[in-house]
Amino acid sequence: MGLLSLLVIALTLSFPRSFITFVHGDIPTTLDGPFKPVTVPVDKSFRGHAIDLPDTDPRIQRRVQGFEPEQISLSLSANYYSVWISWITGEYQIGDNIKPLNPVTVASVVRYGRSRFLLSHQATGFSLVYNQLYPFEGLQNYTSGIIHHVRLTGLKPNTVYFYQCGDPSIPAMSEVYSFKTVVASGPRNYPSRIAVLGDLGLTYNTTSTVDHMISNDPDLIILVGDICYANLYLTNGTGADCYSCSFSQTPIHETFQPRWDYWGRYMQHVISKVPIMVVEGNHEIELQAKNQSFVAYSSRFAFPSKESGSHSTFYYSYNAGGIHFIMLGAYIDYNKSGNQYKWLNRDLANVDREVTPWLVAAWHPPWYSTYKAHYREAECMRVAMEDLLYKYGVDIVFNGHVHAYERSNRVYNYSLDPCGPVYITVGDGGNREKMAIEHADEAGNCPEPDTTPDDYMGGFCAFNFTSGPAAGKFCWDRQPDYSAYRESSFGHGILEIQNETHALWTWHRNQDLYNNAGDQIYIVREPVRCPTEPQR
Repeated sequence: MGLLSLLVIALTLSFPRSFITFVHGDIPTTLDGPFKPVTVPVDKSFRGHAIDLPDTDPRIQRRVQGFEPEQISLSLSANYYSVWISWITGEYQIGDNIKPLNPVTVASVVRYGRSRFLLSHQATGFSLVYNQLYPFEGLQNYTSGIIHHVRLTGLKPNTVYFYQCGDPSIPAMSEVYSFKTVVASGPRNYPSRIAVLGDLGLTYNTTSTVDHMISNDPDLIILVGDICYANLYLTNGTGADCYSCSFSQTPIHETFQPRWDYWGRYMQHVISKVPIMVVEGNHEIELQAKNQSFVAYSSRFAFPSKESGSHSTFYYSYNAGGIHFIMLGAYIDYNKSGNQYKWLNRDLANVDREVTPWLVAAWHPPWYSTYKAHYREAECMRVAMEDLLYKYGVDIVFNGHVHAYERSNRVYNYSLDPCGPVYITVGDGGNREKMAIEHADEAGNCPEPDTTPDDYMGGFCAFNFTSGPAAGKFCWDRQPDYSAYRESSFGHGILEIQNETHALWTWHRNQDLYNNAGDQIYIVREPVRCPTEPQR
């Protein structure tokens, strides 16, 4: 054993974990930046093969009987002492003559405790059934199984609990599962590893992403929109990589809702044990009769909306140790006069940075992306909200939507700023629509400005730049200074908060070995240099 190895062992035994993070000199920190932009050349062999799992795959077939629970998942409440447990009982129906199940006929019960053999506590919740209906002849309607949501309260932090869910009176109870609560809020308490991914879908690339993610043993999963891509299918199950290209004559944008059930069954082995927090993407719109939208998304997941004061499934907040997470909606009113903006202002004003030093935000379409796909599409949201996030010192922003990976330098209003957030796009989870490979700054790729407004929210805010190297232009003619690293590959990221000021971010590519890093950096907070708005 060499002298260096002995020194590292001695340091490990003598100092806490937060110190050890500073001896890894080979990993850059944001204090070393801003970095010169890096573009990894496209490996086109990883662009294709985004093939959906077929409905014959045993991992997505129904494996329970009668009203036994399936598609079991966990999500956090606003604080460590509470979690939500969700599941589905009964079979969905799809066709012309569907008859919704009655949710009151099956109870929503969770038995839980700190021993697998003594589930001494019991909680009850509520249940619902949702429909996806189309008022056009030939389209098949859908009604879900009974969806159950139960909130457990009074839990201890950083503690393993065992649980089973279902209706004991039938009886129809699940197996016994377990989960670990997050650590209590505090400046020295953090989850070990937080997985971040987006645009996941249900392809063979998805399974590779999830397998890689599992190997990193996350304590929490954040999914920044575009979940199962049910809207790439007609109601008869026929699918395509590009819906509008293949089905341009359909009277309404159809969806094949069973893909939601397939996704829930496939993911159960992970999210029945590890909490998952989701936010809506454009593929969750799913327009149906009576102009309803986002019904499946809002029904299938439990959200800490009421607990965080938002009363909306589109935006909410929660704590995980010393991190305050804000999940924002890009497909609901984000203007300063709207409810979301007012809620966000209140939520940010009430964050105590002495208790939760880290402030992390997530939503679906990125504000800072240099890819041609969806270029500056969310500009109106940025114009409305960026000042507020900057004012309160948001540290990191996670987005999806663009099917590639990109990490920014610290940026504010398109200018390098040491107090701006680091923006990270992880829309490369494995979806069927394949990778984004073209950059807006490359010759011939700059889109016309009038093609960039968000089709759903409307409005146009993306004008030519008025200052800086791109003044008078809609796109830069080279990789912008605010773009530090970009690469077109499938993958996921892991966030490890080390202490009040240092966080390790690692992006893992699917084509690499499990323990390899495609991109890695320490994100460093500078609260003295960048003071935030004081708590109200």
